[in-house]
Amino acid sequence: MGTEEIIEQLMRQAEKDAALRDALLAAGREKTPVGSFCRVAREAGFALYDMELIAYGEEAHAAMKRSTNGGGENTPSLEFEDDYFEILMTELEMMR
Repeated sequence: MGTEEIIEQLMRQAEKDAALRDALLAAGREKTPVGSFCRVAREAGFALYDMELIAYGEEAHAAMKRSTNGGGENTPSLEFEDDYFEILMTELEMMR
């Protein structure tokens, strides 16, 4: 199972399980938020690791940049979309 599928399943489970959602949100406020987030995900049975989450976010952002304006160096800045972890945290907040 790829990182995207793991994240999708984790987010679906967090939508149903308030305790998991709250634990993920709390982890996102810790000193090392990505590592803490992934630790909580693993404890919940999702094989998600720090570098996988970071790499997935960077790949997703790069794909968005390539899809706008031909993907050249003059591509308009994509605000907010460059931090995938923040997007995940916002989605979790919106589930409340």
